Amino acid sequence: MAGRQEQVNLDSLTPQQLSAVKKQLDEEVEHLTNSFSQLIAAQNKFKECLRCVQGKPREAGKKVLVPLTNTLYVGGMLSDPDHVIVDVGTGFYVEKDTKSAAQFYEDKIKDLTGSVQELEAIIQSKSSNLSIVEEVLRQKVLAGSAQ
Repeated sequence: MAGRQEQVNLDSLTPQQLSAVKKQLDEEVEHLTNSFSQLIAAQNKFKECLRCVQGKPREAGKKVLVPLTNTLYVGGMLSDPDHVIVDVGTGFYVEKDTKSAAQFYEDKIKDLTGSVQELEAIIQSKSSNLSIVEEVLRQKVLAGSAQ
């Protein structure tokens, strides 16, 4: 059954087995931490988009900078201040009124907040398990060197 965790008595494992478990937990924590950072970055991006959409009212004909990439912008002219183009993912864009766009970004932020909280709990659990494995491994190594 996927997702089912099996409990292992750490005292029954050899130092080599504990080292392997520690290595696996280290890799999992590193991967989860990277994922956590990516979720936070995405959340911040959506917050910035929401801030832009909810910003002060704009006027038609106003000059603006249009992002082509993260670092390349071109000059443009605002033709309809009540409608924006929203990146809905995987390269698809839709036109929305500013109220719908704001709701879209608020929903994305809310979803990501839940995912960030879940992932944070998983990282804390894995980190706690890692600390326990490290302590048992340290005790076994000390006991082995004392003999």
